[in-house]
Amino acid sequence: MLRAFTAIASLVCLALAALGMGGCSPLALFDALGPRDNGGRQALRNQPFGENPRRRLDVFVPVDAPEHAPVLVFFYGGSWQSGAKEDYAFVGHALAAQGFVTVLPDYRLYPEAAFPGFLEDGAAAIAWVRDNIAEYGGDPRRIVLAGHSAGAYNAVMLGLDPRYLRAEGVDPKVIRAVAGLSGPYDFHPFDHDTSKRVFGQAPDPARTQPVTFAGPHSPPAFLATGEADTVVRPRNTRSLAAKLRAARVPVQERIYPGLDHTDTLLALSVTFRSKAPELAEMAAFLKAQAMPRQQMTVGVRY
Repeated sequence: MLRAFTAIASLVCLALAALGMGGCSPLALFDALGPRDNGGRQALRNQPFGENPRRRLDVFVPVDAPEHAPVLVFFYGGSWQSGAKEDYAFVGHALAAQGFVTVLPDYRLYPEAAFPGFLEDGAAAIAWVRDNIAEYGGDPRRIVLAGHSAGAYNAVMLGLDPRYLRAEGVDPKVIRAVAGLSGPYDFHPFDHDTSKRVFGQAPDPARTQPVTFAGPHSPPAFLATGEADTVVRPRNTRSLAAKLRAARVPVQERIYPGLDHTDTLLALSVTFRSKAPELAEMAAFLKAQAMPRQQMTVGVRY
C-alpha cells in the first residue's frame, strides 16, 4: 500500500510539472493531503537559528501541553542532498501528539555543505532549543534526538560524538536519548556515490561513523529499521545496537518485518500507522529516558 501511494503521488507530481506547476514531490503531496494527528499543533514557523537561509526551524507542541514537557528534535532524511522541513509537518504533529515539544530544523545540504556541515547546523539548532524552548513549554534539560535515514545519522551522531555540541557551548549531557529510523551508522568504506561525495573528503573516515563513538557514555538509543530495507541495510542498525549493548548502554532494537526504507518514515503518519508500532514504541522509549531525574529508576541513564 505504501509503495502504491508513492507511485501514484509520483504520477500526480509529473502531471503537475507538465502543467507548469513545479515544486511537487511525493512526500510534499503526502504531507499536504494526508490527515494529521489532532493532539499536536504548530506553534512556530521558520525561526532562524543562524544566518544561513537553511538554518531555520519549526516548532510543534502538544495541544494539551504539560509544563516542562520533553523536547524532541527530529532530523529528516534525503541523503544529505535534499529535504525541507515543510514536507514533514505530519511528523511534527505526530510527535507533538505523543507529548513532545517537537522541533524540525532544516540544515545545509550537499553540495553547499559536505560532512560535517550538516552536523554543525544540527548542533546550532540544539543550542537554539536549549536557549528558547522553555517559551513553548519544553524542558531544555530533557532533550531527545530522532531522525530518519540521513536524519537518523545526524541525530545519532550528534548524540554520540560530543564535539559538535561542545563547539556550540552545549553540554552533551542534555541529550537524554536518541532514536534512529533506518539510519546509516556503519558504512565505511565509502562504496556508493552519495557517501563518496558527502564524506569522501573527511581526513579520518572512521570519525564520520556513529559506530566509532558508541561507548559507555553514549545516550540510550532506540534503533529501528525495516527488514526489507535495501537502501540502508539493516546491518547498520544491528552493528550500532550491538556495540552500544556491549558498552552496557540501554538499547531498544526493532527490525520491522516487511517494511522498507520509506515505510519506516510513513509509519509515523496517521495513514500508515497500522503498518508497525514504531511511533508508540519509539515515544515510550524516549519518554522513559527523558523522565525527570527524581523519577528515574534503575537502568535509566543518569
